[in-house]
Formats: sequence, structure tokens, C-alpha cells
Amino acid sequence: MVADDQRVEGGPPPIVHLGGRPVGEHCAPLVIAELSANHNGSLETALEVVEIAAKAGADAIKLQTYTPDSMTIDSDSAPFVVGPGSPWTGRSLYDLYSEAQTPWGWHEVLFERARELGMMCLSTPFDASAVDFLEQFDPPAHKIASFELLDLGLIEYAASTGRPLILSTGMATEEEITEAVDAARSGGDGGVILLRTNSAYPADPREMDLLSIPEMSRRWNAPVGLSDHSHGSLAAIVASALGATVFEKHLTTSRAAGGPDAAFSAEPAEFAQYVDDVAMATTVRGQVRFGPSVAERSSLAFRRSLFVVESMAAGEEFSSRNVRAIRPAGGLPPSRLKDVIGRRAAGAIDRGTPLTDDLIT
Repeated sequence: MVADDQRVEGGPPPIVHLGGRPVGEHCAPLVIAELSANHNGSLETALEVVEIAAKAGADAIKLQTYTPDSMTIDSDSAPFVVGPGSPWTGRSLYDLYSEAQTPWGWHEVLFERARELGMMCLSTPFDASAVDFLEQFDPPAHKIASFELLDLGLIEYAASTGRPLILSTGMATEEEITEAVDAARSGGDGGVILLRTNSAYPADPREMDLLSIPEMSRRWNAPVGLSDHSHGSLAAIVASALGATVFEKHLTTSRAAGGPDAAFSAEPAEFAQYVDDVAMATTVRGQVRFGPSVAERSSLAFRRSLFVVESMAAGEEFSSRNVRAIRPAGGLPPSRLKDVIGRRAAGAIDRGTPLTDDLIT
């Protein structure tokens, strides 16, 4: 679960391992289904989301590990009530987290079921007690939420487990990301993965600024992914083209079922399409290559080349009338035409013969 050696100057960031999965450049994309509050207080529903994620082809399911008391205090005063412009406007933080929490007693069942279905299971701890609690389940990594990125003590503590840290960077300045990455690397050697995030719910694609992804990779020497709060797959496809290697998206059984996160979560068919789109986008991105691909090789036959287009007698002079660059291939390259004009045929040449050096004198 440790990061490989640091990259060579100018090379890709180090590979980070989550369980048995390498994460980094030229690695298969890793898709994480975010359960969050989409269990709606039902373990049965939570397990259904795990099943849906596995069926869709997700690589991991992610929980959130907190209690309302570890997040905030029970108060209805103004600072503790969500303001306008949010899916949770008017609700107190304590009330919201009371509804949204994943009971700690469910974790063992959810971790076990995910693994039975061939998925990794990890979680976002929101304080040190949550880190300690999660350690008993041997998670492949710990995830730090965007809103906790300033909690350097939490980051250092989570890193001290030796596990990789996935850091969401929504709202964070360059300085704040640097401080978080430094805290993670000073706290442990499990490696760091950064997620480009827009912490609006749902996120407006016009404000996601995904061109930051390659710059983040270069600047902080880490694999970069996308924590995607937008609708659909467009952001993920663009992020993949820019080098993203991890993709996280909220999953619900049905937006109509309601719940704190339903409005910006993908339904089962949408999530399955998302997984497929990420895989295809990564395949399309490919790698740096020049020259024909395997499938293109047969098309080389249809390139232009020099052909004799009028029958010629031995000793006749080549001219633009009797030699042209036409399809298919088989003759000399078109770039040789200027060298051929004015020379003579070594023998009689029939119309439609590819022109080769042995026919020229």
C-alpha cells in the first residue's frame, strides 16, 4: 500500500497502491461509488447501494464515518444553520449530520459485503476516533474530505496509519493544498492521491476548471482524480483526457427516494453508464504514439504513391503526363516525383504499374 519511488525528473508521478490496485499514469481508472447519506437511515438500502455499485463495475464503495457530535454542536444559532444556495438551506448542521451519518455499527457489514462482491471499501474519517475505528477493517486508504483539508492534525493522524490518503481539494488554495500534502507526507509514507473537486452540490461544469488536473499532478507530484458532484459523465470524460486516474461519484437507488444527497447523486443506470464512459475515455486517451496503430496498418495500402498512368516505351521520358501520385500505395513515395521527372523508363511499362526504382534509368 506504499507509494513507489519518487518520479524521475520530468517523469510521471509515483504510483500509489490501493489494496492490490496501482493508481497513476497508464493505470486502469479507479471508480469509487460514494454512499454518503444515500442509505436514508436504512442498512438494507445501504447494502442495496453496495450491490448496485458492484453490478455497475465500481472498483470501490466509500462510506463516511462520523457522528453529529464529532462534526459540530447541537445549536440552532445562525452559524450552525445552512444558508441560502444549498440543498440543505435552513437545516441545522447537527440535524443534517444526525440524518446523514452512517451508523458505526453498519461498517463491518458494509465492508464485508463490498469485499464479497469484489470491491474495495474505504471511508472518510472526520476525526481521529473515526480513523482508529476504521483501522480494524484494514481499509485500502483513508479519504479526507474537502471541508477537512485544513485539519492538518487529522491528515497527519490518518497518514500515520501508513495507508494512502486521498485528499479532496474543493475550495482549497495552492497554499492550502501544499500544507495538506506536506502534512500527509510527513505523517506517513502510504502515498497521496489528490482529487480535483468543486464543492458545490451539484457542481456547475462551467466552474470545475479541469485544466487544473495536469498542473496539480505536476506541482504536487501525485496522481490526480476527480470527485465529481456534477450530473452526467461529461466532466469525467474531460478529466480522463487530462490525466485523471480516480473518479468518485455519489450513487443512490433513486433520486425520488429523497435524502440529503439525492439531488446530486447518480441513479443505477446513470452510474453504470458513468463507469463505462470513464473506461472508454481512458481507453481513447491511450498513450503517446506516432505512426499507424494495429488497426490502421491495413489502411496504409490506400496511401498515395507514384504510378505510371500512361503506357510507356523503353527509353521514354517520365513527365507529369505519364507519372502521377495517386492511390493506392505500392510505388515510390510522392515526394520522389521531382526526382523522377526527366529521367527515362528502363523498359516498356504498362499503364497502372507502380513506379519503382528498377523501372527508372
